[in-house]
Amino acid sequence: MSQPGIYSLRRLGDVYLQSEESLPNKEEEERERIEIGLLLEGLFQMYGYDFRNYAYPSIRRRIWHRVHGEKLSTVSALQERVLHDRDCMERLLGDLVIHVTEMFRDPTLFASFREQVIPLLRQLPAIRVWHAGCSTGEEVYSMAILLYEEGLYDKVRIYATDINEEVLQVAERGAYPLKKMQDYTKNYMHAGGKDSFSRYYSAVGEMAAFHPFLREKIVFAQHNLVTDRSFNEFHVIFCRNVLIYFDNVLQNQVHHLFYESLSISGVLVLGHKESIAFTGHADGYEAIDAREKIYRKYK
Repeated sequence: MSQPGIYSLRRLGDVYLQSEESLPNKEEEERERIEIGLLLEGLFQMYGYDFRNYAYPSIRRRIWHRVHGEKLSTVSALQERVLHDRDCMERLLGDLVIHVTEMFRDPTLFASFREQVIPLLRQLPAIRVWHAGCSTGEEVYSMAILLYEEGLYDKVRIYATDINEEVLQVAERGAYPLKKMQDYTKNYMHAGGKDSFSRYYSAVGEMAAFHPFLREKIVFAQHNLVTDRSFNEFHVIFCRNVLIYFDNVLQNQVHHLFYESLSISGVLVLGHKESIAFTGHADGYEAIDAREKIYRKYK
């Protein structure tokens, strides 16, 4: 996701538009940064959600989206409402946490995982997988299906975590719009699927409900990558397209968490726009598939 520069807001009727042509002056920009800093500090102090080191252009844009959604005119007004109205806080949280996912997203990644990582996992008596920032769970069920087809599901435990309790509830239900299954089936086949994808779910009205056996080995739990510590030692950590929203300081902090949470020879899977390069632990990994961002911890 690209990170645009600082934009000012101009009003056209009741619609706010962002314009690169009318940048805020230094005083306005400084005031806005102070307001956003106070809002994020209040969100952390009051509710425990820490967005203080998220990439500024992205967080700024999403805060202003909520300002307008609440029909307010300033970030300070949003702060006042957030601190006194938990429902408003939940709406802001929904804007700040990005949830973009699908079954077998980026099929070549899952195909590479099947080909190059599964042989490593076969050697283990038990397998612990952590899906960090699992969102609504589509990629968690994708991994469950892959491990099931490779005969490893009986000895795996998948921990699926996210900061947002509402999306975790969706993930636990394991039901997604039926209209998406055609695209998901294509992804599954391109990822090296070995069966008919439809065998893994049943149509219930307009939803596709994935079969309960896929949830038997999954533990869903709330976890904040910014403030919470590791809770186990893992053989695989799957965290895709989360770190791109963090600044360099926070990225290093989370990479340290992952490094400490991985066993020796453990596998880290990142998103296509993410990398371990320039992090404090870059020399502790070797690439299994550099193109697909799959790395093995070797020291």
